[in-house]
Amino acid sequence: MLDLIVAGGWLMLPIILCSIVALGIVGERLWTLRPNQIAPRTLLPEVQEWLSRGELTRQKLESLRNHSPLGQILASGLENARNGRAIMKESIEQTAAQVVHQLGRFLNMLSTIAEIAPLLGLLGTVQGMIEVFATIFAYGNGDIGKLAGGISVALITTAAGLIVAIPALFFHRFLVKRVEEITVAMEQDAVRLVDLLHGQRAPRNEAERQVAAEQDKVPAKAVKTGAKQA
Repeated sequence: MLDLIVAGGWLMLPIILCSIVALGIVGERLWTLRPNQIAPRTLLPEVQEWLSRGELTRQKLESLRNHSPLGQILASGLENARNGRAIMKESIEQTAAQVVHQLGRFLNMLSTIAEIAPLLGLLGTVQGMIEVFATIFAYGNGDIGKLAGGISVALITTAAGLIVAIPALFFHRFLVKRVEEITVAMEQDAVRLVDLLHGQRAPRNEAERQVAAEQDKVPAKAVKTGAKQA
Protein backbone atom coordinates (compact mmCIF):
# COMPACT_ATOMS: atom_id res chain seq x y z
CA MET A 1 0.00 0.00 0.00
CA LEU A 2 2.79 2.40 0.92
CA ASP A 3 4.52 1.63 -2.37
CA LEU A 4 1.36 2.58 -4.27
CA ILE A 5 1.07 5.84 -2.36
CA VAL A 6 4.69 6.70 -3.09
CA ALA A 7 4.29 5.70 -6.73
CA GLY A 8 1.23 7.95 -7.06
CA GLY A 9 3.31 11.02 -6.34
CA TRP A 10 2.52 14.16 -4.35
CA LEU A 11 -1.11 14.27 -5.50
CA MET A 12 -1.79 11.25 -3.31
CA LEU A 13 -1.43 13.50 -0.25
CA PRO A 14 -4.52 15.68 -0.89
CA ILE A 15 -6.47 12.58 -1.95
CA ILE A 16 -5.58 10.84 1.31
CA LEU A 17 -6.49 14.00 3.23
CA CYS A 18 -9.88 14.03 1.49
CA SER A 19 -10.45 10.41 2.45
CA ILE A 20 -9.67 11.11 6.11
CA VAL A 21 -12.00 14.11 6.25
CA ALA A 22 -14.78 12.21 4.45
CA LEU A 23 -14.45 9.26 6.80
CA GLY A 24 -14.65 11.55 9.81
CA ILE A 25 -17.75 13.34 8.48
CA VAL A 26 -19.54 10.10 7.64
CA GLY A 27 -18.81 8.59 11.05
CA GLU A 28 -19.87 11.72 12.92
CA ARG A 29 -23.08 12.20 10.90
CA LEU A 30 -24.11 8.54 11.15
CA TRP A 31 -23.73 8.77 14.92
CA THR A 32 -25.47 12.13 15.20
CA LEU A 33 -28.34 11.53 12.77
CA ARG A 34 -29.90 8.65 14.63
CA PRO A 35 -33.67 9.02 14.23
CA ASN A 36 -34.42 7.85 17.76
CA GLN A 37 -32.08 10.50 19.13
CA ILE A 38 -33.24 13.35 16.87
CA ALA A 39 -36.99 12.78 16.75
CA PRO A 40 -38.08 10.09 19.25
CA ARG A 41 -41.48 8.68 18.41
CA THR A 42 -42.41 8.54 22.11
CA LEU A 43 -41.80 12.24 22.79
CA LEU A 44 -45.04 13.75 21.47
CA PRO A 45 -47.27 11.20 23.29
CA GLU A 46 -45.38 12.06 26.47
CA VAL A 47 -46.01 15.78 25.93
CA GLN A 48 -49.70 15.05 25.25
CA GLU A 49 -49.88 13.19 28.54
CA TRP A 50 -48.36 16.15 30.36
CA LEU A 51 -50.91 18.47 28.79
CA SER A 52 -53.85 16.21 29.57
CA ARG A 53 -52.82 15.99 33.21
CA GLY A 54 -51.86 19.65 33.50
CA GLU A 55 -48.31 18.71 34.44
CA LEU A 56 -46.46 20.93 31.96
CA THR A 57 -44.22 22.85 34.36
CA ARG A 58 -41.27 25.13 33.65
CA GLN A 59 -38.90 22.34 34.69
CA LYS A 60 -40.48 19.85 32.27
CA LEU A 61 -40.41 22.43 29.50
CA GLU A 62 -36.69 22.96 30.05
CA SER A 63 -36.16 19.19 30.18
CA LEU A 64 -38.05 18.88 26.89
CA ARG A 65 -35.84 21.51 25.26
CA ASN A 66 -32.69 19.66 26.31
CA HIS A 67 -34.07 16.26 25.40
CA SER A 68 -33.54 16.28 21.62
CA PRO A 69 -33.83 18.50 18.52
CA LEU A 70 -37.51 17.58 18.27
CA GLY A 71 -37.84 18.57 21.92
CA GLN A 72 -36.41 22.00 21.08
CA ILE A 73 -39.08 22.50 18.42
CA LEU A 74 -41.95 21.32 20.63
CA ALA A 75 -40.73 23.39 23.59
CA SER A 76 -40.56 26.49 21.41
CA GLY A 77 -44.14 25.94 20.30
CA LEU A 78 -45.40 25.28 23.82
CA GLU A 79 -43.77 28.45 25.14
CA ASN A 80 -45.67 30.53 22.60
CA ALA A 81 -48.92 28.54 22.56
CA ARG A 82 -50.76 31.13 24.64
CA ASN A 83 -50.03 33.79 22.01
CA GLY A 84 -52.20 32.12 19.38
CA ARG A 85 -51.83 29.64 16.55
CA ALA A 86 -49.97 31.97 14.19
CA ILE A 87 -47.34 32.99 16.75
CA MET A 88 -46.91 29.40 17.85
CA LYS A 89 -46.28 28.24 14.28
CA GLU A 90 -43.87 31.10 13.65
CA SER A 91 -41.81 30.19 16.70
CA ILE A 92 -41.77 26.55 15.60
CA GLU A 93 -40.58 27.57 12.13
CA GLN A 94 -37.73 29.65 13.54
CA THR A 95 -36.56 26.87 15.83
CA ALA A 96 -36.97 24.25 13.10
CA ALA A 97 -34.78 26.31 10.75
CA GLN A 98 -31.96 26.21 13.29
CA VAL A 99 -32.46 22.50 13.96
CA VAL A 100 -32.49 21.54 10.27
CA HIS A 101 -29.36 23.62 9.69
CA GLN A 102 -27.60 21.66 12.43
CA LEU A 103 -28.77 18.36 10.97
CA GLY A 104 -27.15 19.25 7.64
CA ARG A 105 -23.78 20.18 9.11
CA PHE A 106 -20.75 19.04 7.09
CA LEU A 107 -22.88 17.55 4.29
CA ASN A 108 -21.83 20.27 1.86
CA MET A 109 -18.21 19.51 2.68
CA LEU A 110 -18.81 15.81 2.03
CA SER A 111 -20.37 16.68 -1.33
CA THR A 112 -17.38 18.88 -2.15
CA ILE A 113 -14.99 16.03 -1.39
CA ALA A 114 -16.99 13.73 -3.66
CA GLU A 115 -16.51 16.27 -6.47
CA ILE A 116 -12.88 17.20 -5.78
CA ALA A 117 -11.41 13.71 -5.31
CA PRO A 118 -11.89 12.52 -8.92
CA LEU A 119 -10.62 15.87 -10.17
CA LEU A 120 -7.46 15.35 -8.16
CA GLY A 121 -7.20 11.90 -9.71
CA LEU A 122 -7.67 13.42 -13.15
CA LEU A 123 -4.95 15.94 -12.39
CA GLY A 124 -2.68 13.03 -11.50
CA THR A 125 -3.56 11.43 -14.82
CA VAL A 126 -2.59 14.58 -16.68
CA GLN A 127 0.63 14.83 -14.71
CA GLY A 128 1.50 11.21 -15.45
CA MET A 129 0.84 11.61 -19.16
CA ILE A 130 2.98 14.74 -19.23
CA GLU A 131 5.80 12.72 -17.69
CA VAL A 132 5.29 10.00 -20.28
CA PHE A 133 5.51 12.41 -23.21
CA ALA A 134 8.44 14.23 -21.62
CA THR A 135 10.25 10.90 -21.33
CA ILE A 136 9.47 10.02 -24.94
CA PHE A 137 10.73 13.42 -26.05
CA ALA A 138 13.97 13.08 -24.06
CA TYR A 139 14.78 9.38 -24.47
CA GLY A 140 12.54 8.10 -27.23
CA ASN A 141 10.08 5.29 -26.71
CA GLY A 142 12.64 2.59 -26.04
CA ASP A 143 12.91 3.06 -22.25
CA ILE A 144 9.93 1.07 -21.02
CA GLY A 145 10.82 1.59 -17.36
CA LYS A 146 10.61 5.36 -17.57
CA LEU A 147 7.37 5.21 -19.55
CA ALA A 148 5.83 2.83 -17.02
CA GLY A 149 6.61 5.26 -14.19
CA GLY A 150 4.55 8.02 -15.74
CA ILE A 151 1.71 5.68 -16.63
CA SER A 152 1.62 4.28 -13.08
CA VAL A 153 1.24 7.80 -11.66
CA ALA A 154 -1.72 8.39 -13.99
CA LEU A 155 -3.48 5.13 -13.10
CA ILE A 156 -2.82 5.17 -9.35
CA THR A 157 -4.05 8.72 -8.75
CA THR A 158 -7.12 8.17 -10.91
CA ALA A 159 -8.03 5.00 -9.02
CA ALA A 160 -7.39 6.65 -5.65
CA GLY A 161 -9.58 9.62 -6.51
CA LEU A 162 -12.46 7.35 -7.54
CA ILE A 163 -12.06 5.18 -4.43
CA VAL A 164 -12.56 8.27 -2.30
CA ALA A 165 -15.26 9.92 -4.41
CA ILE A 166 -17.65 6.98 -4.84
CA PRO A 167 -18.25 6.25 -1.13
CA ALA A 168 -18.34 9.98 -0.35
CA LEU A 169 -21.08 10.53 -2.94
CA PHE A 170 -23.04 7.50 -1.72
CA PHE A 171 -22.97 8.56 1.92
CA HIS A 172 -23.76 12.17 1.05
CA ARG A 173 -26.99 11.14 -0.67
CA PHE A 174 -27.76 8.63 2.08
CA LEU A 175 -27.35 11.24 4.81
CA VAL A 176 -29.32 13.89 2.90
CA LYS A 177 -32.16 11.38 2.59
CA ARG A 178 -31.98 10.66 6.31
CA VAL A 179 -32.16 14.36 7.13
CA GLU A 180 -35.23 14.68 4.92
CA GLU A 181 -36.93 11.72 6.63
CA ILE A 182 -36.18 13.08 10.09
CA THR A 183 -37.42 16.51 9.05
CA VAL A 184 -40.72 15.07 7.82
CA ALA A 185 -41.18 13.22 11.11
CA MET A 186 -40.54 16.40 13.09
CA GLU A 187 -42.91 18.34 10.83
CA GLN A 188 -45.69 15.85 11.48
CA ASP A 189 -45.20 16.02 15.25
CA ALA A 190 -45.14 19.83 15.18
CA VAL A 191 -48.39 19.94 13.20
CA ARG A 192 -50.04 17.53 15.66
CA LEU A 193 -48.95 19.68 18.58
CA VAL A 194 -50.34 22.85 16.98
CA ASP A 195 -53.64 21.12 16.26
CA LEU A 196 -53.74 19.72 19.78
CA LEU A 197 -53.44 23.15 21.39
CA HIS A 198 -55.31 25.12 18.74
CA GLY A 199 -57.81 22.68 17.29
CA GLN A 200 -59.52 23.92 14.16
CA ARG A 201 -62.86 22.92 12.67
CA ALA A 202 -62.97 20.83 9.52
CA PRO A 203 -62.89 22.90 6.30
CA ARG A 204 -66.32 23.36 4.76
CA ASN A 205 -65.25 23.83 1.15
CA GLU A 206 -62.32 23.38 -1.21
CA ALA A 207 -60.99 26.91 -0.67
CA GLU A 208 -60.85 26.40 3.09
CA ARG A 209 -59.18 23.01 2.63
CA GLN A 210 -56.44 24.59 0.52
CA VAL A 211 -55.88 27.36 3.06
CA ALA A 212 -55.73 24.83 5.89
CA ALA A 213 -53.26 22.67 3.97
CA GLU A 214 -50.96 25.66 3.45
CA GLN A 215 -51.19 26.69 7.09
CA ASP A 216 -50.37 23.20 8.34
CA LYS A 217 -47.04 23.09 6.53
CA VAL A 218 -45.36 24.29 9.69
CA PRO A 219 -41.65 23.68 9.17
CA ALA A 220 -41.75 23.71 5.36
CA LYS A 221 -40.17 27.18 5.19
CA ALA A 222 -37.72 26.10 7.87
CA VAL A 223 -36.69 23.05 5.87
CA LYS A 224 -35.84 25.17 2.82
CA THR A 225 -34.03 27.75 4.92
CA GLY A 226 -32.07 25.14 6.79
CA ALA A 227 -31.10 23.32 3.62
CA LYS A 228 -29.78 26.53 2.04
CA GLN A 229 -27.82 27.46 5.17
CA ALA A 230 -26.33 23.96 5.45
